[in-house]
Amino acid sequence: MLLELRDITKSFGGARVLKGVSFDLRVGEIHALVGENGAGKSTLIKVITGAHAPDEGRLAVSGQVVDVMSPTRARELGIAAIYQQPALFPDLTVAENIAIGLEPGSVFRRIRWNDRAVRARRLLDRVGARIDVEAPVRTLSMPQQQLVEIARALGAEARILIMDEPTASLSDQEVDLLFQVILDLKADGVGVIYISHRLEELPRVADRVTALRDGAVVGTRPMVGTSRGELIRMMVGRELQAVFPKTTVAAGEIVLETRGLSCARSGVREVDLVVRAGEIVGLSGLVGAGRTELARVLFGLTPADRGELLIRGRRVQIGSPGEAVRLGIAYVPEDRRRHGVILEMSCAANITLATLRRISRLGLLDFARERSIARDYVDRLSVKTPSLDAPVGHLSGGNQQKVALARWLVAEPSLLILDEPTQGVDVGAKAEIHRLMSTLVERGLAVLMISSELPEILGMSDRVVVMRSGRVMGVLDRADATQESIMELALGHVTTRTAS
Repeated sequence: MLLELRDITKSFGGARVLKGVSFDLRVGEIHALVGENGAGKSTLIKVITGAHAPDEGRLAVSGQVVDVMSPTRARELGIAAIYQQPALFPDLTVAENIAIGLEPGSVFRRIRWNDRAVRARRLLDRVGARIDVEAPVRTLSMPQQQLVEIARALGAEARILIMDEPTASLSDQEVDLLFQVILDLKADGVGVIYISHRLEELPRVADRVTALRDGAVVGTRPMVGTSRGELIRMMVGRELQAVFPKTTVAAGEIVLETRGLSCARSGVREVDLVVRAGEIVGLSGLVGAGRTELARVLFGLTPADRGELLIRGRRVQIGSPGEAVRLGIAYVPEDRRRHGVILEMSCAANITLATLRRISRLGLLDFARERSIARDYVDRLSVKTPSLDAPVGHLSGGNQQKVALARWLVAEPSLLILDEPTQGVDVGAKAEIHRLMSTLVERGLAVLMISSELPEILGMSDRVVVMRSGRVMGVLDRADATQESIMELALGHVTTRTAS
C-alpha cells in the first residue's frame, strides 16, 4: 500500500471536520475523492501533506508509520499536491517557479540558468504545454498556470500526487493531454489522488472512488459500474434531479447590444451581440476563444476601440469599470479568489464593497446598515458562514461565489456577466447557483454567462453565442443548441446565425 490513513479525526475550534476517516492509495492507482464543498476533502489533503496535524488516527507511507508529518517531510516522502488555485509566484518566470523546490537551497550555490530553462522546457513538453519558460507567471492564463504547477510536481518525481480540480480551467484538448500524463504516471507506479467536481471525468481515469460527506467516509466503490447518479446520492445524501433548474421566461427589452465591437488590445473582433431582459445568453467556445476578453471589454477593463455599444438602446462608451457599474453592468470574474472577493475581508465588507456610497454618510461608513444589507443577502443566497464577520477566505468555494454574486446584486444591475459561475464548486452548490440565476431572470435581469461546461451552457441558456479567435461564429436558439452544433462552431467548421 502506497498510502494508508486510518481513523483520522480533526477539529477546529470545537467543530469536528474529519470524523474517523480511513482512506488508502495503492501503487499505480488513481483514486478519486469526491464530496460537496465543506465535506472535508481539503482538510484531509492538508493532513496528508503535513499542513494540518490530525488529532487522532494513523498515517503510513509505503508501509512506514509517519508519527509527525510536515510539508518538508511530505516532500521527502514523495508527496506533491497540485491545487485548484495555482500556488505560483507571479513576478517570477515559469522556469524560476518550476525550479523552486527542485534545486538545493545553498546560499553559495551558483545558479545554472541554461540548465534550469532546459529542465523547464522538458517538463512542460511532458504535459504538452507550449509556454515560454522565460515568461513571467502573471502573464499566463489560468490553464497555463495549472500546467506549470503540474510540470513542477512531475519534476519533483512524486510517488504520491494529489490533484485538486486540475481540469477546472482547461480546454477539452488540454484535459485529454493531462489525462494521458496521469495514465503515464500510473503506468510508472505513481499513485494519484484525484479530486474533481466534474463527475463525468472520473470514469476516464479513476480506478476507485471514495465519497466524503460531513467529514465522514460514505463509501468507497470501484469506478467501473458506479453511475453518476450513485455518486451524487453518496455526496449529497439525496437525489439531485434539478442540477439545471431552467425556467422559461418571456424575453423583454434589449438591455445590451453591440455592433461590430472590437478591441485590438484584447483580440476581440467585430462582435455583434444582443442580451435581453429575462434571458440567459450562454457564451461558449474553447479556451482562448475570446469570451473572457469580451467580458472585460464590456465591463471597461480593456475598453473597446471600435464599434458600437448600446445600453437599453442608448449608445455609450465604457472606459472604466466605474462607468460600467453606473450603467447597470455587473461582472463576476472567473478567478474569484483573485478578482471576485477579497479573502481577508469579512463577508459583510465584501457584500457591500460595490455600494459603499449607499451605506456612507459624510465619508463615514454606517456599519449597522452594512450588516443589515449583508444579513439580507446571506439569507437570500443561503450563504453558509459562521458569521458576517468571518473572512471570506474561510468559506468554501461555492459560498465564496455566492458572496461575489451578492456584492453585485446589492448594486441592483440590469446586466449581470458571470464568467465560469460554477467552476470548482460541488453539485449541490452548482444547483443552488443555477436556481438563483433562474430567479434573477424571472425578475427581469439580463444574464451573460460564460462557461466551459457544455452541459451548463445547454442546461441554462436561452440562446448560445459561440466564439472563436475573438469573433462570434454563430448564435443558436435553445432548441437548436447541441454539443455537436456548439463544437462545430467553436472549431470553425461552420458559421451559423439565428435571428437575435
